[in-house]
Amino acid sequence: MKQKDRDAKPAIHPDKRSRAVPLAVLLVALCGFSFYLGSIFCSEKNRYVTKEVQKAVETPTVTKSNSVPSNPLQVKSDNFPACSIDYQDYTPCTDPKRWKKYSMHRLSFLERHCPPLFERKECLVPPPDGYKVPIRWPKSRDECWYRNVPYDWINKQKSNQNWLRKEGEKFRFPGGGTMFPHGVGAYVDLMQGLIPEMQDGTIRTAIDTGCGVASWGGDLLDRGILTVSLAPRDNHEAQVQFALERGIPAILGIISTQRLPFPSNSFDMAHCSRCLIPWTEFGGIYLQEIHRILRPGGFWVLSGPPVNYENHWKGWNTTIEEQKSDYEKLQDLLTSMCFTLYNQKDDIAVWQKAKDNDCYNKLAPETYPPKCDDGTEPDSAWYTPLRPCIVIPNPKHKKLAVKSIPKWPERLNVAPERIGDIHGGSAGAFKHDDTKWKQRVKHYKKLLPALGTDKIRNVMDMNTVYGGFAAALISDPLWVMNVVSSYSPNTLAVVYDRGLIGTYHDWCEAFSTYPRTYDLLHLDGLFTTESQRCEMKYVLLEMDRILRPNGYAIIRESSYFVDAVATIAKGMKWGCRKEETEYGVEKEKILVCQKKLWYASKQSTR
Repeated sequence: MKQKDRDAKPAIHPDKRSRAVPLAVLLVALCGFSFYLGSIFCSEKNRYVTKEVQKAVETPTVTKSNSVPSNPLQVKSDNFPACSIDYQDYTPCTDPKRWKKYSMHRLSFLERHCPPLFERKECLVPPPDGYKVPIRWPKSRDECWYRNVPYDWINKQKSNQNWLRKEGEKFRFPGGGTMFPHGVGAYVDLMQGLIPEMQDGTIRTAIDTGCGVASWGGDLLDRGILTVSLAPRDNHEAQVQFALERGIPAILGIISTQRLPFPSNSFDMAHCSRCLIPWTEFGGIYLQEIHRILRPGGFWVLSGPPVNYENHWKGWNTTIEEQKSDYEKLQDLLTSMCFTLYNQKDDIAVWQKAKDNDCYNKLAPETYPPKCDDGTEPDSAWYTPLRPCIVIPNPKHKKLAVKSIPKWPERLNVAPERIGDIHGGSAGAFKHDDTKWKQRVKHYKKLLPALGTDKIRNVMDMNTVYGGFAAALISDPLWVMNVVSSYSPNTLAVVYDRGLIGTYHDWCEAFSTYPRTYDLLHLDGLFTTESQRCEMKYVLLEMDRILRPNGYAIIRESSYFVDAVATIAKGMKWGCRKEETEYGVEKEKILVCQKKLWYASKQSTR
C-alpha cells in the first residue's frame, strides 16, 4: 500500500533522473569551493613552514640515493681567541677547579663531571710557554721536553723510584717504578716467566690501572702487547699527559662509582703495580669491574700490598697480621668470583679468570658477590653505575676466551664471533670493511705523506666501526685509539677481539685526555651522524684542544658539511685543503688540515 499524505492523497515521488542533475551541480560547486579554501590555507601553511626551515639550519634527510644537497651548509666565519694561559692543561670533564662541587666518597670527584653548556669555553687552549714539537718515536719513550709537560711535583716525589728525572731541558724516563727498582724490563721479564702466554701472541690487549708514567705499557709495546694505561687527574700531576707525550697509549680514568668505558670480556690482561686501589673494600666492587672487562681465561696481575707481605710489611707502615688478613680477604674475594691463583713469585702474583662458565654455574644463590641478573647489560659502560655483582660471560660465545680466540697477529684479520651480535654484522661485512679501509688508507697516504712516518705517533679514529682504519695502519710506527660513540651500535667489543684498543665516548662532551696529546685525528662522517645532537663548533674546538701543534686532522665528510668545517677550522688557526676521495664522488669530500703552532700573548684572559 502506497504511503498517503495527511489529506489521504497518494504521495508523489519525483523521477530519480530528474533530481540527479541538481545534485551533481551542487557536488561540483562544493568541491570547487573546498579546493579554493584549501589552496588559500595550504599556501599560508607552506609560507610559515618555509620560514621555519630558513631560520633553522638542519641536517639534510638521509636517503638511499645519498644525493648531494643542492645547498651545502654555510656558517659564519669567526676567529676564536686564545684562552688564558691558566688553561694550558685544561681538561673540561676532569677539571680540578670543579672538584669541590662533587663528593669525596670513593674519590668520585675524580670521575668525569663535564661543565654545563653555558660554561663551555669558546677559545683555543694555548701551549705552555716554550713548547716545542714533541720528540719523535721511539726516542720519545725515553725522554720528552720539560716545557711541554712542565711539572715538578711528580719529579720531586718520585725521583727516588726512577719514574722520571729532569736533566736540563728534558725529562728522562729510566724505566723505574715503585715495584720495579731494577727497571721495568726486568720486572716484565719476571712477569713473562710467570705467564708464558705473554710471549706467543695469546695475550695482546692489556689495561694498567694506576699507570704512573706508563713505563709498563711502554715496555710491552716491544713485546707485541698493546696496553691502555689508565690514571686519574690527581695529585700525581699529569701521569696520562706524560704517557702520551712519550707516545704510549693512555686515557684519563678511575674505578670509582661508574664502569670504565670499555666493553665486557675485552682485555687479555689487567695489571696493578701498587696502584693503591682498595680492592677488597666496598664489597669488592672495584675488582668486580676488573672481572667484567677481563676476557674469560684472562689474567689479573698484582704487585705491591698485600703480595709478599711476609718480606715487605715493615716498609708499608703496617703489621704482619694486618697484611696477612688483607691477603686472605683478597684471596677469598677472588675465589668467590671464580678466579684461581695462576702463579706467584717474589712481588708478583697472577690470578686467572675462569675460562668457561662451569665455576659460575656451581655458585650457590647466597654467594657474595652475586651473579648479575639478565637486566644488566654487560657492555653498557658510558656513565653506567657500578653494580655489586659479577657479569657472567654469555654462554653462546664459544670463542671468547683467551685460549679460544686466534693468537696475535692472526686475530686482527679474522671476523670475531661477537660480530654476529651487531645488527647487519657478518663475516662478509667485516671483510668488506677491511678491504675498504685498506684502499682508503692507501689514498690517505698520498694526500698526507707524513702518515706512516715518525712524524705521526698518537692517532685517534673518532668514530670507528670495526677498527678498519687502525688495522690498515698496523705496520706503521703508530697506535690508534678507536672511539665508538655511546649512541652508535656497540662495535667496540669487535675492535678488542681483533687485538686493537679503544673506548666509548660521546662527542657532545670533552674527551678524557689532556691538551696536545694526539698527532692525527681521523673522522668519517661524524658530523653527518651526530650534528643533530652535538654542535659542530664545540666538536671542532675539542679536536683543537687534544691535537698537538703541527698535528693533522683527516676529516672525511659529506659535501654538505665540508665547507662549514673548513670555515670553522680557519678560525682555529688551522690550514685546510679539500681533496677528492679515492672514488672521486661528489657526495663526499676529504679535508686534510694541520694545526699551527702558536703561543698565547700575555693579554689573553678568556
